[in-house]
Amino acid sequence: MNSLSIAFVGLGVMGYPMAGYLKRAGYKTTVFNRTTEKAMKWVNDYQGELATSPKEAAENADIVFICVGNDDDVRSVVYGESGVLASLKPGAILVDHTTTSAQLAIELAAACANHDVEFMDAPVSGGQAGAENGTLTVMCGGNTETFTTLQPVLNAYAKQSTLLGNHGQGQRCKMVNQICIAGVLQGLSEALTLAEKASLDVAQVVETLKHGAAGSWQMENRAETMANDQFDFGFAINLMRKDLGICLDEAERYQLQLPLTSQVDSDYEILQQHGLGNMDTSILIKANALKSV
Repeated sequence: MNSLSIAFVGLGVMGYPMAGYLKRAGYKTTVFNRTTEKAMKWVNDYQGELATSPKEAAENADIVFICVGNDDDVRSVVYGESGVLASLKPGAILVDHTTTSAQLAIELAAACANHDVEFMDAPVSGGQAGAENGTLTVMCGGNTETFTTLQPVLNAYAKQSTLLGNHGQGQRCKMVNQICIAGVLQGLSEALTLAEKASLDVAQVVETLKHGAAGSWQMENRAETMANDQFDFGFAINLMRKDLGICLDEAERYQLQLPLTSQVDSDYEILQQHGLGNMDTSILIKANALKSV
């Protein structure tokens, strides 16, 4: 057994396997999830401990991990009488894996400092598959000493973890990540549309191009499914629009224009309006056809 006591708050498609990897690595792991049945299933799968509130989960924990939906969801499990800060002991570390605004990360760091608790913003990339396979990339913002303590723990489910700078910088790096994904998907959507019109074999095209400069994770993992109209998996439009909104708000702070990001965000809005908000982000390929509907 590893000596650290861990709490994990939020057992969605990402948090569930991440918490599982921590338990498998030998950490005493206590979980909380808003839907108790999901937490009970996790306890049955991994033989961890069940808490009935974030506060209870955080009691005696050395590190508390959070992986929920958005800024307000994070606040709901951190603050208040039942929040983690109500019981987190001095010297403990609070880690937020949620993709949020950089401003929330700075806010949480200050709140933690008032409780003599360390904080690290640590959004992840790699999607559900990365969480399930233990191959996530973690982008961290905080101080070096805290990161040094955390990195061996993060290695339970991450193939890469990097300290990008002070609080908020991890979230800003995740913004860059999401902008890159949006651009790649836009290019891939247009390229596949041309390939289909030209009667090219998409599988053959992918096998040819993935070894060259056009190769990408999206091409290798999504091109064929996009061509086959398969979109009921992966990272949903609803979540991506939340993330792109954060990106656009951050850009506005620097008086930057992000025209491609804005275009992709608008296309996703059209897809949402057609009831496709829970589909994988690769359904972007359908946006142009829907604009005239």
